[in-house]
Amino acid sequence: MTSHTAVALTGLITWALFLLILMELLRARLVILKQIPANEFKPDNANLSPFMQRLARAHANCIEGLPIFGGLLLVALVTGQAAVTDSLAYPLLAARLMQSLAHLTSLSIVAVNIRFAAFVIQMIIAAYWAIRLLSGLAG
Repeated sequence: MTSHTAVALTGLITWALFLLILMELLRARLVILKQIPANEFKPDNANLSPFMQRLARAHANCIEGLPIFGGLLLVALVTGQAAVTDSLAYPLLAARLMQSLAHLTSLSIVAVNIRFAAFVIQMIIAAYWAIRLLSGLAG
């Protein structure tokens, strides 16, 4: 039986990959339609549409969080402590998805507040896991 921890870790990686593929497909479309030369893309999409800029930032947020959130999930798996992370693995993944989707949708005050709340949820879960995992490793 696969643990929720393994599924959530795979989900975090897959979501980051999905955002990257989406960004590259949209960039390829711009090149094919000759709207921008391939050598003029900026890493943050600063010279592209507001949506493309938000997409680049949403992807970067996923990559920035992966070592922390994914790392804790991985530690739980390799140390046999998935029971620590299983119960909150899906809520963490849902919060990550909510943060990204809010980022992609808008920069309104409501969207920014949703993004922030989703990030806070992830941080609280991660801090809880870190304490529990460290306790399990020390004990």
